[in-house]
Amino acid sequence: MIQNENAPRPAARTRGAASGIGNAFHRMMQIRGMGQVVSVTAALVLMSLVFALINDKFMTAQNITSLLRQVAPILIIGMGQSYVLITGGIDLSIGSLVGMSAMMSATLMTHGVHALIALPLTILACLLVGLLNGTLIAQAKLPPFIATLGTMIMARGVAQIVNGNMNTDQITAGGAEAIRDLFYYGKFLGVYTPVWLALVLFLVFNYILSSTRTGRHIYALGSNYEAARFSGVSVKWAMTKAYMISSFMSCMVGFILMAQSGMGTMDAGTSYELNAVAASVIGGVSTMGGQGLLFGTVVGACIWGVLQNGLQFAGAPLALKNIVVGIVVIVSVLIDRIARSDALDLKKLFGRRAKA
Repeated sequence: MIQNENAPRPAARTRGAASGIGNAFHRMMQIRGMGQVVSVTAALVLMSLVFALINDKFMTAQNITSLLRQVAPILIIGMGQSYVLITGGIDLSIGSLVGMSAMMSATLMTHGVHALIALPLTILACLLVGLLNGTLIAQAKLPPFIATLGTMIMARGVAQIVNGNMNTDQITAGGAEAIRDLFYYGKFLGVYTPVWLALVLFLVFNYILSSTRTGRHIYALGSNYEAARFSGVSVKWAMTKAYMISSFMSCMVGFILMAQSGMGTMDAGTSYELNAVAASVIGGVSTMGGQGLLFGTVVGACIWGVLQNGLQFAGAPLALKNIVVGIVVIVSVLIDRIARSDALDLKKLFGRRAKA
């Protein structure tokens, strides 16, 4: 048989494929923030292997599905916080908005309002809080910490007053069973519905952040606010949209907690704003703004969940789990500071002048 001399040889084809993979990996690593995402993903894999060696029940299908359901609300609220952090701000109101969402929706349904009406009304109320946050920060020029601290207190007050400073009764009417299955207890293809909800929200809001003008404007705000304003970006509206997205995500988490307990509780969402920040910064979202990927937030939320779950299997007390998560958050922020500095100079990192 005559061999075509022009035909590519197997070795050449292999080298070409390897070169293509290498180029694709190089392009991926050029994405801002991707380096830290790869690093924390490797850390997640390593932690999972360690906890699997400590206790063989860690890697069982039952534990993994339960772990994913535990991570889902942290991931959802973390994605909302990531939007705000990328603008260079912070949203302290999200934990209280979770409680407000759970209490408002449950109160409406226990008073005979069908879920198809109660849930949209609750979403609208939460979006109005996000609009208020954005207006106070973008229009009134209040610092994000102060503005969202105020709305955090207000939203928790709404959660307390909406049902006369009491938790609601068990939800038994108005599509309650369907809501509980939709937001917490249901399964599809063996996976709990909160995980599917988190996946859908990730796909939608990751596309918005990475592939739309809104996303580009949000990154521009965090990178250089004045430059974004002079380049024609509607900075006030972009800022407001980020806070409204954060409020929407909090509302979804409120529905999950309401479905889990079957009622509204006034303390729902307590400290969730801290968990959201933890998931975001562990995943590489910069607290200084302008940098971060939602996929990193996914990994950060998974690390948070694996630490909580794995340390529980290892028999660690709650206090130790909190200490470990706190250390991981601090280390993640330090890595971000180091990565953004021009050189690995500790004096420069901590704001001191290096001696000549």
